[in-house]
Amino acid sequence: MLKTSEERLALNAYEQILQMVLSGEAAHGQMINERRLAEMLGISRTPVRDALLMLEAEGLLVRQGTRGLQIRQMRIEEYMDALHIRQILEPEVARLAQGRISREDLQAIRDQLVELVDSKPSTGERPDREKVRAVDDLLHGSLAKAAGNPQLADIIRTVRRRTQIFDLRSIPQRFDETCAEHLSIIDALLEGDAQKASEAMRNHLDNVQGSILQTLASR
Repeated sequence: MLKTSEERLALNAYEQILQMVLSGEAAHGQMINERRLAEMLGISRTPVRDALLMLEAEGLLVRQGTRGLQIRQMRIEEYMDALHIRQILEPEVARLAQGRISREDLQAIRDQLVELVDSKPSTGERPDREKVRAVDDLLHGSLAKAAGNPQLADIIRTVRRRTQIFDLRSIPQRFDETCAEHLSIIDALLEGDAQKASEAMRNHLDNVQGSILQTLASR
């Protein structure tokens, strides 16, 4: 068992390395240099090693024999498989979350979504990816946690992580559509309609899949 201080250091290192991977600061396919990471984060190699093991367990890093760990390069087929798992599980999560997530929490997420929409650049520039991903994580993560099944929440968290490390340039930009679909999910839950929330979640994920398939067909 890690000591409490070591746990904190490892979790902090995990979050920082995860952010580097999701933001693209650490390139997909890049080999991990444990010593350099430790120097960059200003901590010893032990918590870095523990953080890397957590990321490996989540499938974000892959071991390449004696060469060490490499940031996973996810193929489109793997992305679609992960998305399929989400299509199966997350509509049920939305249904189960009804009555278990507070109206205050739902309203807070809704307010952040509305703020994102209102702050969208009018110059045609893309919205801030970090802010978009943070609200996306908050919604899907909050629903998964509220569903009342920790194992289900862990599975969804892991699968979502895997879809997030896919090369974002390959995914169609659906900012307006995604915000509208997320608002539909929240509004259904605020109305107390579990079935409607489930259908809204299914519609959201089906639309993500459809947009990707359409993009692939046009190449």
